[in-house]
Amino acid sequence: MSALGVAFAGVILASCGSVVSSVSGDFSDSLSSAMLNQEDPALVREALPAYMLLLDSLIDSYPDDVDTLSAGAKLYAVYGAALVNEPGRAAVLTNRAREYGERALCSAEEDACDLSGLDFDSYLEVIRSIDEDDVEALYSYSLASLAWIRANSDNYGALAGLPKVEVSLEHIMSLMPGELAASTCMYLGILNTLRPAALGGEPEVGRLWFERGISLSQGHDLSIKVEYARGYGRLLYNRELHDRLLNEVMAADVKQSDLTLFNMLAKEQATKLLESADEYF
Repeated sequence: MSALGVAFAGVILASCGSVVSSVSGDFSDSLSSAMLNQEDPALVREALPAYMLLLDSLIDSYPDDVDTLSAGAKLYAVYGAALVNEPGRAAVLTNRAREYGERALCSAEEDACDLSGLDFDSYLEVIRSIDEDDVEALYSYSLASLAWIRANSDNYGALAGLPKVEVSLEHIMSLMPGELAASTCMYLGILNTLRPAALGGEPEVGRLWFERGISLSQGHDLSIKVEYARGYGRLLYNRELHDRLLNEVMAADVKQSDLTLFNMLAKEQATKLLESADEYF
């Protein structure tokens, strides 16, 4: 897996929280809670494909429904970017995620119906015109785009789309997205620490985004600390920070409302990073 792939594999998982709640009704709320508070990631991993097929059928029945398209975009992004090891399958799944994300945003905002064909300035103008009512659609579009880039990270054309994704995420933050804020900060932290400063990265900007994400989540979302250690700590060879963040993850209580599943995954990643630290540093 490429460095870009490793970065996105962990963070895309954090988007799953709102996926299963997108289908209305008490049952979907209960299903969402059961998944998010599950301590066995393997069980959830095995269950997700059935839910993906359910969303496909709902999208076939309601092809312009923003909420259903957004849910499909995020779930396919989760599965394709983080839970599939075969590159070919990941490319197919994230391509569908991207399609659903584009359709969700188009259904929410007519001016956003041809984003992939716009130059950067035109894209920026459209993104900045999106208001609070459509922030969830913009979020699912952004996450699906990240997943697609991850699956096509050997393609320069795909990597060239990163600045557009960053613009989208920054606009989400400007809309004060509430529960989306902490994870959005994490994604922005990662985008700014993918490259060292000498190659155009902005690691100090990334550090500020990570710190803000930790503060907004009150330290309960352990995945932010893992990505801070991986993205910033390793990039700057700051082992003291790297080990402190990961040891905090290892010592933390994973049981947090709607974060237990992702905190379990974060601990798995923290363990691997600590085990490889001597070799890396």
